[in-house]
Amino acid sequence: MTTAVVGLVAFLVTLAAVLAAAGHAGYLGMLSTAARKRPGGQPAAEFAKKRMPVAGVTLGVSLLAMLISTGEGGTDVIAMLLAAGGGASSIKALRTSQERFRSGRY
Repeated sequence: MTTAVVGLVAFLVTLAAVLAAAGHAGYLGMLSTAARKRPGGQPAAEFAKKRMPVAGVTLGVSLLAMLISTGEGGTDVIAMLLAAGGGASSIKALRTSQERFRSGRY
């Protein structure tokens, strides 16, 4: 019973982390596309391009955590810790990206 509960919690934590990381990558992708279409948007497009590796790494870490959580044994706790780190990093990076963009520097 407790193993099933831990497995369910691990799945939910890793799913939330993957969604947060995908949201950050999607935000940067939309920002880059919109910036390339408008005149004078090159600095914003370059900013989004510089931030894309951060989004890719956090998405990769979150997907790895989800993959680990599907395994057997006591890997669920490790997967939850990895996903929590990846998700928290994604959210912080997304907030930083939004603050820099909204401050009018781009």
